[in-house]
Amino acid sequence: MFLVFLHVAPANAVSRQFSRQVNAWVYPLFEQNWKLFAPDPESVNQRISARTAHTDAAGAVTVSGWFDLSAVDDEAVRHSVFPSHTSQNMLRRAWSSYLESHGGDDVPHSERAVLLQEYLRDIATDRVAAHRHGSFESVQLRVVTEQIAPPGSTGTPRAAAKAPSAADTRYLPWWTVISHDND
Repeated sequence: MFLVFLHVAPANAVSRQFSRQVNAWVYPLFEQNWKLFAPDPESVNQRISARTAHTDAAGAVTVSGWFDLSAVDDEAVRHSVFPSHTSQNMLRRAWSSYLESHGGDDVPHSERAVLLQEYLRDIATDRVAAHRHGSFESVQLRVVTEQIAPPGSTGTPRAAAKAPSAADTRYLPWWTVISHDND
């Protein structure tokens, strides 16, 4: 509790002197934000899909169809009386962290960016492997982003001016994964 107190207390000599140690303990364990009191509603709807590729012994490459990872999350929440916070946010937060660390070029520019890329790849790989049978060596993600109209904007003159734009589709590069064989 003392470390949390130093973290949230106004800056003082003790908190400044031990800020590195306090932050090393606080940040991995407690997310600091005000969303409980002032939520920031989503302004976009993102649908994340994955497809896999498998190379057989003859060297022929087979690419699967797209598998909707977001739909798996939606179903886990929709049919649960007490939905898991993880089910609701893991994929979405992994994607937003990836965007923050990679920008638009899909090239990791730091060790943290590499870790976030691996985290997103591992989530996709595990979810595809759990729902599809067969082996694969690489995975590709597709993210379709659609703007959400502001509340109360339908039927107003301003609605036409602020109409959501067409969906933006982003294809990530193929990522190599440890071979998954679910046969």
